[in-house]
Amino acid sequence: MAFLVDAQDAADGTHASAPHPLAPLTAAEIEAAASAVKAAKGLGETARFVYVSLYEPSKHEVVAFEAGGDAPKRLVKVVIREREEHATYEGIVSLPDGAIADYKRVAGVQPSVMFEEFMAAEDIVRKDPRWQEAMRKRGIANFDLCMIDPWSTPNVEPGVGPDDGRFVSPLTWVRDDPDDNGYAHPVDGVVTKVDLDTLTVVSVEDYGVVPVPKKKANYSTAKISDPENVPHFPEGPRQDVKPLDIAQHEGPGFHVDGYHLTWQKWDLRIGFTAREGLVLHRISYDKRSIVHRVSLSEMFVPYGDPGPTHYRKLVLDEGEYGIGLLTNSLELGCDCLGEIAYLDGVVNDNDGKAVTLPNAICLHEEDHGIAWKHTDFRTGYVEVRRMRRMVISSIVTVGNYEYAYYWYLYQDGTIEYEVKLTGVISNGAVKPGQQPEHGVVVAPGVYGPHHQHFFNVRLDMAVDGTSNRVYEVTPTADPAGPENPVGNAWRAKEVLIADETMARREADPLAGRFWKITNDNVKNELGQPVGYKLMPQHVIRPFAHPGSAVARRAPFMFSPLWVTAYDRDELFATGDYPNQAAGGAGLPAFAARERNLTDTDVVLWFTFGTNHVARPEDWPVMPVHPIGFKLLPSGFFVGNPSLDNPQPGGDHCHHD
Repeated sequence: MAFLVDAQDAADGTHASAPHPLAPLTAAEIEAAASAVKAAKGLGETARFVYVSLYEPSKHEVVAFEAGGDAPKRLVKVVIREREEHATYEGIVSLPDGAIADYKRVAGVQPSVMFEEFMAAEDIVRKDPRWQEAMRKRGIANFDLCMIDPWSTPNVEPGVGPDDGRFVSPLTWVRDDPDDNGYAHPVDGVVTKVDLDTLTVVSVEDYGVVPVPKKKANYSTAKISDPENVPHFPEGPRQDVKPLDIAQHEGPGFHVDGYHLTWQKWDLRIGFTAREGLVLHRISYDKRSIVHRVSLSEMFVPYGDPGPTHYRKLVLDEGEYGIGLLTNSLELGCDCLGEIAYLDGVVNDNDGKAVTLPNAICLHEEDHGIAWKHTDFRTGYVEVRRMRRMVISSIVTVGNYEYAYYWYLYQDGTIEYEVKLTGVISNGAVKPGQQPEHGVVVAPGVYGPHHQHFFNVRLDMAVDGTSNRVYEVTPTADPAGPENPVGNAWRAKEVLIADETMARREADPLAGRFWKITNDNVKNELGQPVGYKLMPQHVIRPFAHPGSAVARRAPFMFSPLWVTAYDRDELFATGDYPNQAAGGAGLPAFAARERNLTDTDVVLWFTFGTNHVARPEDWPVMPVHPIGFKLLPSGFFVGNPSLDNPQPGGDHCHHD
């Protein structure tokens, strides 16, 4: 069952008539801001709107507002690509008056690839005679059946810096028919470069013909029984899968008012931006603050194949495309199951008009096994409670891949973030009998190149307020000696991350290292500072050589944790404009300021990921692969916060 949520978002208390300062922009606000800039600056059709997004007020302004103070100004940030000038502008618009608070040209940058450019690149390449000749060499005559994916152009070789032009580097696949899975038939060895400002093909590189794989790899119900398919299922879909319905007969246990979500003891606000997609604000438990703002800050997918078709696959999906713009509209019973509420996402098109993405965010609660249990073996008395969690999710399609993003809130105060990777692997073709050195054959003539996925999440903490510290905690064995007579002693060694000279932190998974965020001004009943701890999971190391062009592209990946001081303008691990950038912006620049990190606003940037060595089972569509991390209360409560969960079921769950 699903129900719709009114998108109007009012603040609590004395500000009931005004939108909350963190409420996402409405369609009317997006169009009002764009119109104001057009009128004030005399913009014509060549001025394209990359992003129109809320310029969020500072943390102290939001805190003051929620305490009954004045509402901060409603500000909108616009990023514009002026195609005719080959220039980028950004500005700040005040609403509702439409005043232009700031407007300037930003030199030496390329903003994200716009959706209209993404779609136009395919037609531009298809009309190029050099590309057509490369297709004819491979026996491809029907160009309309070709799929041309506009991969970004990283600044890893001369001629692709931000001042050299505005580029994408499309790669080609081909369908057997309009309904065929074209990714089964990669056209290897052909790399094009398109200038998006001039809408022309700059170059076509042909590194030699590799036979286009012929075997089909369709995944629809109608085609999986086709004997031409790999794999194929002669009997069609399984017939022994019984219906599984989830119903809450008294309705869901959460409440949504606009983008304000309450569920049991949890209270938070939900945001959505064209670049980041799903954002969570003002997360609190039992009216105690934990996190001010959390979002995915960047994604980096570097491929490990040095072949000419693949070495430029070094995509920063969020910074180069904007994952909010690519968010799916979710369907009940398909993407989400249970008693569902949906929220729309509202973004801008490149004319500055609003675009509503229906059902962009899914909200529901679900059972998650036992919360705790104990059996008194002497008396036989049993007590058990079940765990429930609140799920806030969205799913994004970036070309061939799908990324499903999930925030989980648990009854015991735990916050979890999970990314489920699925979709179709970006592949290449190999000659019959050839075994690739930097990938795995997944089907006849098709291989999946080795690659890595890195996800960086920005955690703007507010543990019982904004005066926080971060400690690195490493379980460490005591030295042998009289104080450790049998060699078993160990302790949890804490190191205070005092300032940004200590910003970069390394993982130690064998020791079980974690990081604890505390408020030393607030003590629990045991006299300990209240805190939360970041439990790292799925930490991997990059294989790019330090100092290489790949390393400069995403330096955040070389340390799983960075800690910086809060700044409302520091939102992205690779900076505001990573597209074709030389590198060095973002976290390295933030940390170089060497600010204080003791008893102040702190931001944690955690990176996790996975090494994808493809397997035949990943073909033709990859089974979901979940990765993520957790934030656990550590002294935030005294005792188990889920102790008050109600008894499940009947008396048979609790008996002697």
